Amino acid sequence: MVIADWFRAHFPAASARVEERIAILRKAFSFAMIGLVNTAVDAAIFFLAYGWAISHEGPVRLLTGLAELCNCGSPANVTLVVCNLFSWFVAVTGSYIMNSTITFAAETGRRLTWRAWAAFLGSGVLGAIANTTTLVVAAQFIPVWAAKGCAILVSFLFNFSMSHFVVFRPRAVHAEPDPKSETTG
Repeated sequence: MVIADWFRAHFPAASARVEERIAILRKAFSFAMIGLVNTAVDAAIFFLAYGWAISHEGPVRLLTGLAELCNCGSPANVTLVVCNLFSWFVAVTGSYIMNSTITFAAETGRRLTWRAWAAFLGSGVLGAIANTTTLVVAAQFIPVWAAKGCAILVSFLFNFSMSHFVVFRPRAVHAEPDPKSETTG
């Protein structure tokens, strides 16, 4: 890393800006890789729950009753929403655990707390709303599996932004005073 060291020594301000951007890109990449794992979890649980909900009399009756009770849409749309929110909750919990211990380890100290989990869930609500809205709207025009794919992509943008800028924002670092910069008087 001789070139990197030379660059840091001769261009410290530019080097710091480049390193900041690289750090954000690394976090985005890590977040995306964890997101792929959680996407698989989300999709698997969604399709299992959805398949079960539309093929068994009990859930069909329950979800039809829920749709009539709340007057909030067709039984098909209510089924999509309920299955999507269930799979989202499971996946977002896994995402919190992995992102706390990997992507944002420096910010969390690799510690899991109920408060941070609640904040992560809360920040993920925007992503869940975007995800569910995209799913329901897209499912009117394309197959459910494709609508779910579109929903996952839309929610990634919301979730990374909320995680990076709100939930796991960097902690203030208290630097030791530099003895070379102290003046004697």
